[in-house]
Amino acid sequence: MAIQYLKKGIDEQERSTEDNKVKNIVEETLKKIEQRGDLCIRELSEKFDNYSPKSFKLSNSEIQNLISQVSEDDIEDIKFAQKQIRQFAEAQLSTLKELEVETLSGVILGHKNIPVQSVGCYVPAGKFPMVASAHMSVVTASVAGVPRIAATTSPFQGKPNPAVIAAMYLGGAHEIYVLGGMQGIGAMAIGTETIKPVDMLVGPGNAYVAEAKRQLFGKVGIDLFAGPTETMVIADDTVDGELCATDLLGQAEHGYNSPAVLITNSKNLAVSTLSEIERILEILPTKETARISWRDYGEVILCDSYEEMLDKANEIASEHVQVMTKKDDWFLEHMKSYGALFLGPRTNVANGDKVIGTNHTLPTKKAGRYTGGLWVGKFIKTHTYQKVLTDEAATLIGEYGSRLSHLEGFLGHAEQCNIRLRRYGGRNIEYAKAAKKMKN
Repeated sequence: MAIQYLKKGIDEQERSTEDNKVKNIVEETLKKIEQRGDLCIRELSEKFDNYSPKSFKLSNSEIQNLISQVSEDDIEDIKFAQKQIRQFAEAQLSTLKELEVETLSGVILGHKNIPVQSVGCYVPAGKFPMVASAHMSVVTASVAGVPRIAATTSPFQGKPNPAVIAAMYLGGAHEIYVLGGMQGIGAMAIGTETIKPVDMLVGPGNAYVAEAKRQLFGKVGIDLFAGPTETMVIADDTVDGELCATDLLGQAEHGYNSPAVLITNSKNLAVSTLSEIERILEILPTKETARISWRDYGEVILCDSYEEMLDKANEIASEHVQVMTKKDDWFLEHMKSYGALFLGPRTNVANGDKVIGTNHTLPTKKAGRYTGGLWVGKFIKTHTYQKVLTDEAATLIGEYGSRLSHLEGFLGHAEQCNIRLRRYGGRNIEYAKAAKKMKN
């Protein structure tokens, strides 16, 4: 039996048409931000968020006032989550070692790990106040030692969300702005009269935020392409339809274009899951969003074997991959393209989204084929250096460098080597000529 789709979402052509619409809108918007600065971002904030404060940057007194509106229990929950994220980021940081090695006598090569000097962290809050996104970006940048962390979030219901602001502040943000969407991303990357540009943008967002980051890459660094949420459940008959349906719809509620895919080798589970989805969609409080997302982007794929399930999962390269099978560790060993794995029925994507400690800013749109998710290492630049300590080493390396530069036709390069052969090796090299091999 070939792979069967018991349910398919809209086709790639429809998805591509929507992507092109987003691309054009973002391109025009970023041009306007670059040309008109603060005036443009204010107009956009008024248009999309009905928000036009005296300053988009929050003062310390405004921050403290907002934090005071968050209950003690919620503050403790935020601190607990941030502790988990910080601990894991610190453990990851400890794996990044600096290096210095003598590769030849008198030749020293090394690398240093240097934090990115300024980062803009985007925290979505327009539809849902994504408190956890502040942990994932701000806390991780802080662990990396980034000296300037600017964080921005969209207004929630027309004003700053206190819990999001609290999470940004407690996580270590040095500047906090209330500016959402394309305007927030554009302002941090391009800069305006009142907002200093950053070196790197991080954080998830909707299709417009993700596209803005894509278009700004090069002008600034970005963490990765983190667009609308994607989830995949890989399951066999060790679990039931209710569990699979709950995990699929739990992520489909993110937005109207959040893919949710079940891959299974059990037709009974596939049919049961489809039935459970319809039942849960009648009672889920966020069903209006989840229903549309499931209708347009939900898929159920029936395979013959675990090998087919693996191949299909690697082909799709989903952001979140929940694995609930007899062979969870086998999938851990053989999965190559994904954002993050959630292994076994006791964990789930929401754990990773909110609290467990791994980062929830993950690659979407098949980007898991070439990058992992946001982690402390994304904020660290590894820079190499070299030292030549002896005349003998300068002569040995210079001789090879002269000839290899000549081989490529780079005579100026060759002279950089030749001048050192003359000064440190006592060699009489004709100008712009290749150094000859010294006889032993």
